[in-house]
Amino acid sequence: MNSRKLARQIIQRVLEEGAYSNLVLSNELNSNDISDKDKGLITEIVYGTLRRKKTLDVIIGNFVKDIKLMDETILNILRVAIYQIHFLDKVPEYAACNEAVEEAKEVSEEASKLVNGILRNYIKDEKELIVPGNRIDELAYKFSLQPWMIRLFIKQYGEERTLKLMAGLNETPKVTVRINGTKAEYDDVFDKLEEMGYEIEEGYACPEAISIRGGKGIESNELFNDGLITVQDESAMLVAPLLDIKEGDKVLDLCAAPGGKTTHIAELLENTGEVLAFDLHENKLSLIEQNLKRLGLTNVKCDVLDATKLNSKYVSYADKVLIDVPCSGLGIIRKKPEIKWNKTRQQLKDLVPIQREIMDNAWQYLKPMGTLVYSTCTLNKEENEENINWFLSKYKDAKIEKIYVGNNSNFIYNKDGSLTILPNDSMDGFFVAKIVKTV
Repeated sequence: MNSRKLARQIIQRVLEEGAYSNLVLSNELNSNDISDKDKGLITEIVYGTLRRKKTLDVIIGNFVKDIKLMDETILNILRVAIYQIHFLDKVPEYAACNEAVEEAKEVSEEASKLVNGILRNYIKDEKELIVPGNRIDELAYKFSLQPWMIRLFIKQYGEERTLKLMAGLNETPKVTVRINGTKAEYDDVFDKLEEMGYEIEEGYACPEAISIRGGKGIESNELFNDGLITVQDESAMLVAPLLDIKEGDKVLDLCAAPGGKTTHIAELLENTGEVLAFDLHENKLSLIEQNLKRLGLTNVKCDVLDATKLNSKYVSYADKVLIDVPCSGLGIIRKKPEIKWNKTRQQLKDLVPIQREIMDNAWQYLKPMGTLVYSTCTLNKEENEENINWFLSKYKDAKIEKIYVGNNSNFIYNKDGSLTILPNDSMDGFFVAKIVKTV
């Protein structure tokens, strides 16, 4: 199995077919007989090339008349090779170059000469590269983002904060796991993971988190299989505790898949009360059910529900409601770098009415004095603070409750009491607001 060729094929599927990088990568790595070392290289090339696509295309654009006219396979062979030469210290230039030329021969002799010529010229003239355009184009080259996204972030956050935010979006995410408090003690799991040879440390922001810096994949680990731990980003781990869950509560999770927050709620309830986990897609509910079984949680019912349509059965039903609404995902670019390239400005605007319909319905489902938590994994304020402002002006029985979860440098406590989490090497970008129904 040629690692670089497989990486290029995965990248091509993501960019051309709209496949999800994490799903294609995991399918390919599990279905082929690949060594751990090669798995590491393939993962690095796939995520790195997708993350840095804009930078790579500007580089390639220095050596061709019009990159838009290039054959997609050849373009992706070049992206993969230049990513390794430009960003990876451990890969020798000649190895990346030779493999790219050999792979291009499978397209045509002419293609291999083109690839060879571009790569040789790039290695020779790396310092002479030209970045055409203005300040935004320079930032697009440096941080590898679409110019409209950079303009949006600067308008919403100012340039200084945007630079920090964009650097955070290019960090390589660590794996973090959440301890299942119904089955295990934190210290016991921590010691066990160390014994197993994992390089670990305590979580960055969450008391139930362990950060894994090195070691084998966690999904085949016996602690995972026995339901003692769940893989979850620390930003998402902060959400369920904000519901102030009490034993016996009825909790609705309206957009539950893939179920990380649902299972966290169930764990906090210590298998009491009732959690109703809803999602629009039936096939996604089976994922939640598998996790519930693994974690030994029996207080959750899963069902299909369109959160944008009011279901009268659940009016004034719940003590707590969580809406982790469908969003543009701009905060999780670290994990899904293709979001940089497959989102448009219009798509962001189109999400807002959907989010507001879900907010309206969630409010109907909540009992008086109940708590609603609204969260997104985006950094776009139109989907975040602006939705909260709209909601508070519409519902006079809604009162925002100030969130405080520590003084980490990437936490922005907004004037309205909500929290924005900037991405860094430990956490995804996230937004969360807590609203109480006063009557």
